[in-house]
Amino acid sequence: MEAVEETCPLRITATVQALSSALRGEHVSRPGKGVGMFPNPEKLWFKESSAKNLRNRDFLSPSTMINTLYADGQVPPAVLSRVLSLRGPGVLPVADGEMMSEGLRVRVDHAAAFKAVLSGGAVDYLGLSSHTKGCVVINCPALHPKPSPPTPDSLTIGQLRTVLLSDHMGALLKRQGFAVSYCPTLPEDSEILPLLRALGIDWPAAAANWTNEEREKKMQEALESSPYREKEMRRSSGGRKSEEQQEEEEEGGALRINLTRVFQEEGLLGYDPSLGTCTVHRDRVSHLAQLDQSVADCTVTMVTTLHVTSCQDEFRQQQIAMLWRASGAAYTQILFICPVVHEHAFVADSCRLRRGQMKEASEMKYGNQVEGQTWSDIIKVMTSATVRFELLSTVHTSPVTLDVQREGGVPTKGPRGGAFVMYNCARLHTLFDSYERGVEKGLYPEIPEGSQLDFSALKEEGEWLLLFNYIIPFSELLDQSGQVLDCEEGGARVNIKTEQICRFLVTLSKDFSSYYNRVHVLGEPLPHLFNQMFCRLYLLKALRELYHSALDTLHLPPIRQL
Repeated sequence: MEAVEETCPLRITATVQALSSALRGEHVSRPGKGVGMFPNPEKLWFKESSAKNLRNRDFLSPSTMINTLYADGQVPPAVLSRVLSLRGPGVLPVADGEMMSEGLRVRVDHAAAFKAVLSGGAVDYLGLSSHTKGCVVINCPALHPKPSPPTPDSLTIGQLRTVLLSDHMGALLKRQGFAVSYCPTLPEDSEILPLLRALGIDWPAAAANWTNEEREKKMQEALESSPYREKEMRRSSGGRKSEEQQEEEEEGGALRINLTRVFQEEGLLGYDPSLGTCTVHRDRVSHLAQLDQSVADCTVTMVTTLHVTSCQDEFRQQQIAMLWRASGAAYTQILFICPVVHEHAFVADSCRLRRGQMKEASEMKYGNQVEGQTWSDIIKVMTSATVRFELLSTVHTSPVTLDVQREGGVPTKGPRGGAFVMYNCARLHTLFDSYERGVEKGLYPEIPEGSQLDFSALKEEGEWLLLFNYIIPFSELLDQSGQVLDCEEGGARVNIKTEQICRFLVTLSKDFSSYYNRVHVLGEPLPHLFNQMFCRLYLLKALRELYHSALDTLHLPPIRQL
């Protein structure tokens, strides 16, 4: 068994990089001696994930890669020896490997990996960062007054999607060490706040009598003195005028800013060439003042503003971004754009219907037990989970189609969404409650320290799958959220894979459910069975903490009983 650097968390990326280096070896720089053209190192190896393939290998370098790297398609013995003796910080311990028709396969030393990850409680695998990386202001235009504040009966489901995305991205970035500020600040008496809080969204609020007049005055003055201010108003000649153009012509003396000059002269890429000249209305000044206030709340100097909006409002938000730039704000601004949501109801109606469906499904399963504050809280969380998974499980660049009619219903059973995830999280809590009751009755001893256990007892294929596909990769999945604030090809848009956490939780719940239904974790209270039971409890305790950590990025509290 290979020794493992237990002080350094195991990482899939570090292992793949080490395997690639070992396989390339010295031969990469000597193409004249039987070595083919050097392939992309990221494609030399890939991690297996299916239960079928994990029975005989954990990593594979396909034969096509071997043939590209070595002209005769044979890995030299010295290179193979280097691969099999692989060690290093964060590298999974290699047990064995061999050439097969599919390529070079490598198996990890499962017992050593289980011990390295689980004996310390798996805290290094939950994706928490203690390093401050900068400040991100997340601006959600759907919550700005335009000109009246949003209400549950006026907010569309498409707009709610942008709010949920803002909330989720903020949670992801916080876990990666970013300070996060949200914009706009809502008045405490806003009608939309109770609905947001019911969905687990803790949006910033100020006293009902709070005003931002001083900052609005400041922004107005900054725009009036902007070098991009139009000295004379350009009137359109002929043709059908839009409502906005008509308003602008009626306000002949209004302040106007040439937005095209802003992004052209400051070298900003990705903005619509037709932005042209924009009249500065009061609601735009209010929007800019809110942004200015949010930036002022940041305690670090490196600030990025992330505008989260729908494709219908992208043009308007580009105007706001360039107006802010014209006022002298030199902060990095990026756009996160969502396509339409095809729905047939506003948020209030949709949430009311989903809550009714959750209550009905609970009553069908648990009968008269479904009453009182505890069940009210459970149904509230289940409703929030259902709405969030419906709107966040789809890639943000794709439209979402919802059927909010009772006939279509919402998936409350099966591996298809939030309710399924929350149910399986509750099963873990029920399991540990059962174990604690067994300890109180004297059936089981207390769980010993992980260093006292023999983790080679974890032989069931579902156990390795849970560790290798979920517990070990989770922190790397979260790491990606902090690495994507760079815009696509230097443009104004950013692509964050906001669907990954929801999909991760759904597939995790499928595999955990399969394992839980197949394996009896709390076995007979016989001493010779305790080691295996304790090893499984260590694994499932890490899995429970993983659920909590992932659900926390969605602001969903775990349900501890069902």
